[in-house]
Amino acid sequence: MVTVPKDMTKAFAECTVYDEESENNEASLPIAYNETRHLDKIEGSKKVTQTWRMKERMKTVSVALVLCLNVGVDPPDVVKTSPCARLECWIDPLAQSPQKALEAIGGNLQKQYERWQPRARYKQTLDPTVEEVKKLCTSLRRNAKDERVLFHYNGHGVPKPTSNGEIWVFNKSYTQYIPLSIYDLQTWMGSPSIYVYDCSHAGVIVDCFKSFLLQREQESAVVNGKSHSSVTTVCYNKQCIQLAACGPTELLPMNPDLPADLFTSCLTTPIKIALMWYVLQNTSKLVPGLTQDMVDKVPGQLNDRQTMLGELNWIFTAITDTIAWNTLPRDLFQRLFRQDLLVASLFRNFLLSERIMRSYNCTPISSPKLPPTYQHPMWEAWDLALDLSLRQLPRLLEDECFQHSPFFTEQLTAFDVWLKYGAETRAPPEQLPIVLQVLLSQVHRLRALELLKRFLDLGPWAVSLALSVGIFPYVLKLLQSNARELRPLLVFIWAKILSVDSSCQVDLVKDNGHKYFLNVLGDQYMPSEQKTMAVFVLAMMVNEYRQGQEAALQGNVISICLEQLSDTSALLRKWLGLCLAKVWTNFDSARWCGVRDSAHEKLYKLLTDPEPEVRAAAVYALGMFISNVSEKSDHATSIDLGVGMRLVQVASDGSPLVRKELVVAYSGLVQHFEVHFAAAAAQQMDDEKQRERTAAVVTGETVGGWNLVAPGIPEGVPSSREISSLKKSSSRGSLKNILTSSPSQSSLGSIPPAPPLPHMFTSSMETTSHLDLQLPGNRVPRAASSNTISSNLMLNSVYKNVWKVLLQLSCDPDPGVSRMAKTLVDLVRNKSTGQTRPRQVSISCSSNHSVPSSPSNRSQHSMPVSTPPQVTLTNVLDDPADPRPIGRVGSGVGPSISNPTSPYQYTQFTRSRKLFDKGPNMVEDRDEENNHLNRQSVLISTDFFEWSCKQFLQPVNRLCEVEDPESDVFMERTFRFDRNSQVRTEALEEQAVAGFSRLDNEIFVNKNQGVPSVLKFHPYQSELAVAFKDGIAFWNWEQGPRLGSLSNGNPRNTKITSLEYLNAHDNTLLLCGSDDGCVRVWRDYIDEQNPNPQLVSAFQAINEMLPLTRGSGLVTNWEQNTGSLLASGDVRFIRVWDVEKELKVQDIPTGADSCVTCLASDMAGRSLLIAGCGDGTVRLFDRRLSPTECRVMTLREHGRWIVKVHLQKGPDGKIVTASNAGDVRFWDPRFTESVRSMTLQSSFTAVDIHPRADVLACGSQNQYIGVYNQSGDSLSTLKYHDGFIGQRLGAITSLSFHPYKVKLAAGTSDSYISVYSVSMKRS
Repeated sequence: MVTVPKDMTKAFAECTVYDEESENNEASLPIAYNETRHLDKIEGSKKVTQTWRMKERMKTVSVALVLCLNVGVDPPDVVKTSPCARLECWIDPLAQSPQKALEAIGGNLQKQYERWQPRARYKQTLDPTVEEVKKLCTSLRRNAKDERVLFHYNGHGVPKPTSNGEIWVFNKSYTQYIPLSIYDLQTWMGSPSIYVYDCSHAGVIVDCFKSFLLQREQESAVVNGKSHSSVTTVCYNKQCIQLAACGPTELLPMNPDLPADLFTSCLTTPIKIALMWYVLQNTSKLVPGLTQDMVDKVPGQLNDRQTMLGELNWIFTAITDTIAWNTLPRDLFQRLFRQDLLVASLFRNFLLSERIMRSYNCTPISSPKLPPTYQHPMWEAWDLALDLSLRQLPRLLEDECFQHSPFFTEQLTAFDVWLKYGAETRAPPEQLPIVLQVLLSQVHRLRALELLKRFLDLGPWAVSLALSVGIFPYVLKLLQSNARELRPLLVFIWAKILSVDSSCQVDLVKDNGHKYFLNVLGDQYMPSEQKTMAVFVLAMMVNEYRQGQEAALQGNVISICLEQLSDTSALLRKWLGLCLAKVWTNFDSARWCGVRDSAHEKLYKLLTDPEPEVRAAAVYALGMFISNVSEKSDHATSIDLGVGMRLVQVASDGSPLVRKELVVAYSGLVQHFEVHFAAAAAQQMDDEKQRERTAAVVTGETVGGWNLVAPGIPEGVPSSREISSLKKSSSRGSLKNILTSSPSQSSLGSIPPAPPLPHMFTSSMETTSHLDLQLPGNRVPRAASSNTISSNLMLNSVYKNVWKVLLQLSCDPDPGVSRMAKTLVDLVRNKSTGQTRPRQVSISCSSNHSVPSSPSNRSQHSMPVSTPPQVTLTNVLDDPADPRPIGRVGSGVGPSISNPTSPYQYTQFTRSRKLFDKGPNMVEDRDEENNHLNRQSVLISTDFFEWSCKQFLQPVNRLCEVEDPESDVFMERTFRFDRNSQVRTEALEEQAVAGFSRLDNEIFVNKNQGVPSVLKFHPYQSELAVAFKDGIAFWNWEQGPRLGSLSNGNPRNTKITSLEYLNAHDNTLLLCGSDDGCVRVWRDYIDEQNPNPQLVSAFQAINEMLPLTRGSGLVTNWEQNTGSLLASGDVRFIRVWDVEKELKVQDIPTGADSCVTCLASDMAGRSLLIAGCGDGTVRLFDRRLSPTECRVMTLREHGRWIVKVHLQKGPDGKIVTASNAGDVRFWDPRFTESVRSMTLQSSFTAVDIHPRADVLACGSQNQYIGVYNQSGDSLSTLKYHDGFIGQRLGAITSLSFHPYKVKLAAGTSDSYISVYSVSMKRS
């Protein structure tokens, strides 16, 4: 049995406690790059054509009432029963003289129709002739024009319709029945029309009507052509509606208890006939003593919902609407129940007629045909409502108070129950039309709106359903309400509606509804969430709609939005910026209103907002501000250039989303000032050619690794000038002045040149502060006549600096940003090379970092300086596909660059590259480019606004999947946490014995596709990432196979120098850092189902990388607990990035004249930062202090390159450092002298220290690995691969321990990778 020393057991027990406190609570750890902008593509939602809005509203403006009763004379082909149904329009025709009865019936019928359409023009013709019908129909059609005409035919006093499609009227003397062809009636009525046939065998008319339409089609085909006639017939058929009382072979009911015109009564007086029918049914026994006379005395008015009669009418409307909406196809429902008020009323009542008349063996029919609805479950709700209401009738007739029906309350409760379990896959809620009806009642309105809000939150499909049922006019009218309790609900509902259908902006402006949302936005007592939705509604209202922009501007939307910019809600700040952008897009009046309110200056503070989407919205707003297409005055030009200059700082933003908007913003500036930018580009090209003629020469190297160069002698300069030696300075400022100095000639006397390009194009000591920022507040004043040259210089400075930013963005690590910027740069390039010769651009004063002029007039060429990257605009104008390699200046200087075993010797000598290099395997088609790049065709835009609108499509109040215990996401996450805990637990045993056990069991060996430069174990999966030049291979070190590979997309002559696993405890991301200072973050990098890895983010972590003979490249350290990324390398500072904000937090100057080679930090205390440097120093920093004071200690005992710094875990953890001289030292953070040192080998090429076990590994160029414990005892020496005749290890290029398990990965110069494990043999 293996025994563990007591002191070591205690030490690892303390380490275990520490781990449990900091790592086991994984659910609370921040997740990097997990926002919607990282998970989704930045693109708008697919536009779905909305069918709820009728293309054209219709009104029935004319009604023809044709009554053929011939009172007192029965038709010859109908034998009536005795007694028989006699009532016509509730009048007994035999109770008075025939003529008076006929006139009374006609008058009553008109009144019954006027109940549904009071504004229509009514014309009666009683017992008419053919000529009278023709005259009536043609007259009404002529007056109605394109509106609908209704033809009501009562044929109770004439024979049944014929099979030839004829109905009957009279001759003038009423001695004969005269046939009237439906074909002629179609001709007179035209379309759109609606026909009501109340007669026996009415279905014959419907069938013949269709036959005559086909006949018209055939006749028209002969005259006009078949295709046109077919379309005409279809349109005519759709615009003609027919309602018939019975089928082709059916007779009307003759029950004496019913009216003779039962069908007409159902259509025009539904409540009255429904009450009568209720009494005639057995169900009336539930209300004892109920008689027909009592029902006729139901109190109230149909239009007064506070009375019994009015409430019954309200319930009836809700129920029939619900039946139709749940039964009919959506388009048919829209056409019949939402297009025309009279048609909608008739079809609601038609549903009742079907139910009643079917009980008397009579089937009403319609065209278009409706599915059967007489057995729909909602009719039972109607019967129950009648039961409950009529039960009160005897008491009501005795003047007692009326108790309202619980129908609507119960239906809202049913809707509430549906919402708890509702989803898109389930059937829509039956009660949705009832919710619409309830909005009319103040009693139920608040609850109805709350339920409607919850329903709309289910998704776009729910919004479309609500719109199709007709909710829109109701919520539009509610905007006139002043009730504060409705504001949150209405704002939410309108946000959902506009997110699905932006065309509602027209109705909003037309009804002045925007004032409601302006009031909400300006109300200081409203929560930020509701203000956000209000400003979203306003943004949608003004989006590409000039009337909306004008209305919003009149409502002072700009000043209201500007007042809210300091709100604590990031989402509100974002939408304020987007709303402002949409208000002044291509709208000069709004732009100048913004100028008067200093809108652009107030938006500047959002450029440094902690939320990336807010920064993107601010850039978007400023971009729209300077992209107006109107004529530019001097004042407008000054403002635009001032904004453009201020946007320069955004170029170094860590979010690709923000940088894309910057390119879009600059596209407008370039479009307006294209000639000036072309001139600036041409001048820059001339400057670069001058630099090429005076190329620097490497003369040596400093102790810290910097190159010493001497500038060449320009043409025309006397040869007697000599190059002086470099005076090394420990001051960062003085060195920076040396580094940024550059020989040049100016067209204006001794004015120094503009600084070189930033990022990969120029001296690595420069940031955006290198630009020609010469005006207070970065604002460009109007040119003064007294100083024209100075003003021109300042304006030219703006063009130069913006041009440099565009060049920088054209080489952005994010492909989308670089592609957009390159389009702009190519446009300017074509302009500059296409013109005869651009005018000379006057060069303004050099940047703040150039060498100050010498009082002795000494030449600036007299000092050797560090080598800047030699990327020139001349290269930019060359063919980007030029395969010529770009070598280092003076490539013969320094050690061999082909030795892969050195940790600090690179295969390239400078990190220079062409600005438009597309990387390997990419060839540019210049001809195609020239065909498409011109000022008219280049439109650079993003879907940022449309993508932002998508968030309002998503459910707001639904439980997040991560928090839902029943969701797959939650279960997968729980599984990962359990797996992580198991890995940590299983690793404890290995950690406990690692300090005195051999680590020589080779459990994995394979040959990689390139020389490994960086190795990284995944903490919880059997995955090993191996970086080589610009790619990464992934290996399963437990089972052996390669999992996949990833191309990082590096530019030529760059390589990967750091790897980090982000969110390793959850959904893992891979961060790759390359020696050009770029960082790329990948998702799904080895997903078998998705072979294309997703680039989550890419940014320039360090854009001041110095090209060194011995460089560390980009060095990173990831802190999962804080979400911070520490980055350094071939620079003299350490940059701290906040990944959540995607923003640089601070730059910590190292104070060293050498590169940073390795980093370590205290993740628990979140303050201590340790940097190992190329000059052998180890520097400690306290991040809580200011940058100038944060370096608290410098450890100087090492004399050479630091290959590893390590901070032991726990409160008393020591600092462990190792240099390539072969010495390892242990430090107490409180003292500057080491507490223990060990010399393990003569030299190291790679060192790694296990973060939790007492073991460290050292790799040598002499082809072996030494494994030691921290006491200096040798545990293992690895020289050969396992096997009978094992192959000798190559020179060690990289080593890496597993974060938990005692596993060591080693990479060698012969491209082999191995994994070694501790032997866990028991005795």
